[in-house]
Amino acid sequence: MRTIPVILIALVLSACTAAVDSGDAVSPDAPDTTMSTATAMPPQIADFRVKEVQVGDRVLTLAIADNPSLRQQGFTGVTDLADLDGMLFFWRHDGDPFWMKDTLIPLDIVWFNEDGTYKDRASMVPCTEDPCERYFPADGLEFRYAIEAAPGTLDYITESSTIEYTDD
Repeated sequence: MRTIPVILIALVLSACTAAVDSGDAVSPDAPDTTMSTATAMPPQIADFRVKEVQVGDRVLTLAIADNPSLRQQGFTGVTDLADLDGMLFFWRHDGDPFWMKDTLIPLDIVWFNEDGTYKDRASMVPCTEDPCERYFPADGLEFRYAIEAAPGTLDYITESSTIEYTDD
């Protein structure tokens, strides 16, 4: 009967040794690297995909809104962008106007054409009741990409800037 507890202890010790040998165990003094590879997201958009996107001479970390429900949700209810630089809105056809209904923070927006070239920009303000202002490029809705970000974040973008995005 004593062999069963001895076997169990031996199995537990060998499992612990295997974990330490394989690098699975973490020392209490070891730095936590799990957050360094993850992007902190506002809880309202925690289910959005996040991609690094080349915009002009910078790489931005953007939440991706590439279908009607995600584009409609946008930054609704968000008060802090956390680790995000902003949100990329993408259409497979000409874009739609933007509005700030139930968006709690001011945002800047930059639109880009289908070929990735700069289209236009605007500063948008929150709206709590209808009718809310609609935002779109001065010359119409012929665009494929838009980036929303905190005011000033996109100031580096000029008329010669382009966006490089692949929808995968």
